[in-house]
Amino acid sequence: SLANSVLVTTLSVIVLVVLSAMLGHYLARSRSRWARVMTVLLLCGLMIPPQVILLPITQVLRALGLMTTLQGLVLFNVGYYIPFGVFVFAGFMRQIPVELEEAAAIDGASRLQAFWRIVFPLLRPASASVMIFLGVWIWNDFLSPLIILGPSQGTTITTGIYRAIGQYQADFGQVFALMFLATLPVLVFYLAL
Repeated sequence: SLANSVLVTTLSVIVLVVLSAMLGHYLARSRSRWARVMTVLLLCGLMIPPQVILLPITQVLRALGLMTTLQGLVLFNVGYYIPFGVFVFAGFMRQIPVELEEAAAIDGASRLQAFWRIVFPLLRPASASVMIFLGVWIWNDFLSPLIILGPSQGTTITTGIYRAIGQYQADFGQVFALMFLATLPVLVFYLAL
């Protein structure tokens, strides 16, 4: 359970930070109609609770052959939490002067090089905020791993706590040990960032 939780949370947060920063940069710097449409779609994505879209997501994951896999859970996390990351990065990106990127372009850097070498290092506070929020949300998620992983592929730490409590008995020593394991990495991660 602990290994699954660490793997899912780490992969999801890394992919989310990279994709959210790049998309947030595009939305903050672009004035096109496509950027405004994408912003509205992402805003709609923030308003939908995960419980509402869980049934269609399971059908899509089953069709793709990713149901009951860790990759399917990571894909769900990335798809669901990317609007939050994009809005944090886009809001922070508007505070960074465009002239820095223009100066990098004059020096011969491509847009991608200017983003990764100039802009992304300036996004450390936003990256830390996104990593903390999304890391804690993904780590503490209960319903999505319970439904997407199912009983056949192991559990995450939150579903492990749930499964340690039986209908007629509960080993409270095991439950409290799992609860301690569930909170320890989050506290260390939060203090590190």
